[in-house]
Amino acid sequence: MAGQLSGKSALITGSTSGIGRGIAECFAREGANVMLNGFGDAAEIERLRAALAKQSRAKALYHGADMTKPAEIAAMVKEAEKAFGRVDILVNNAGIQHVAPVDEFPVEKWDAILAINLSSAFHATRAALPGMKQAKWGRVINIASAHGLVASPYKSAYVAAKHGVIGFTKTVALEVAELGITSNAICPGYVMTPIVEKQIDDQARVHGVPKENVIRDVILAPQPTKQFVRIEDVASLALYLASEAAAQINGTSLSIDGGWTAR
Repeated sequence: MAGQLSGKSALITGSTSGIGRGIAECFAREGANVMLNGFGDAAEIERLRAALAKQSRAKALYHGADMTKPAEIAAMVKEAEKAFGRVDILVNNAGIQHVAPVDEFPVEKWDAILAINLSSAFHATRAALPGMKQAKWGRVINIASAHGLVASPYKSAYVAAKHGVIGFTKTVALEVAELGITSNAICPGYVMTPIVEKQIDDQARVHGVPKENVIRDVILAPQPTKQFVRIEDVASLALYLASEAAAQINGTSLSIDGGWTAR
């Protein structure tokens, strides 16, 4: 039986682990061609690519574009268009994190976070939009964060970047609203991803407390359900936004945060 995304092609940045990988797996199950992107062990990435191709019975490819380099991002989009015919769905997911007070924040970390979390979304969208406009159909899905709506201390670069992603999402939505293209942002709360796992380990080490205490008292403190958002929950929301049923959802920031931003 054909999946919801049969005949569609998706490019998902930062998709070799975490949320991006979950979205890639979900889209492949629904029949989409998928272009993976991200860093990691080459053999593991190849196993993932092969598994997605087998699962979807469509194409699954990988491109190792460095998301700090605009020319490599543009080349990745062109490669996906050449392989698939077009890019119907762009998921801007790539992201990194660093935690430090503003006056101690390393300048190179600020620049890297802004480049990967915000500017890469611009470069990928800029490259993908002409093809979407020609096809008169497209979906731009930006993975923002609850930190795109509210702030936390010591995360100045990440919060600034994610707020920027939401502003960028709205601007794109207005520009393409009459062209069969939508642009939306997903704002997850804490999801157990490699980035969050590292934060838990760092906090436990710095404060000399068990990881369980960090999870309960620090990480999930602002999340009213006291549960992590599941990767598959975010992937399911991305799938909906990529579907025909979401054609009139445009320029929105959809929270999936256990009630964090309801406060």
